[in-house]
Amino acid sequence: MQSKVDVAVMIGSGVPATFRAVGLNVCWVVLVNGERRGAPFASRGEAVECQASWLAQLARDKAGHPAFSRSA
Repeated sequence: MQSKVDVAVMIGSGVPATFRAVGLNVCWVVLVNGERRGAPFASRGEAVECQASWLAQLARDKAGHPAFSRSA
């Protein structure tokens, strides 16, 4: 199965209170197959970096790299 990794923006009440407390009314999150993964990011650039990490990890898992494959 091919995984989909997206960056989504959250605005308004979807933004965590800790972000709103410092004046941020928007944040970005990484979605893997439509499910949020990890913490929200204050910048889109940070979220895109996380997205790239997810894509690299999933590629390693797909290739069966022993150092990164899940053993569940």
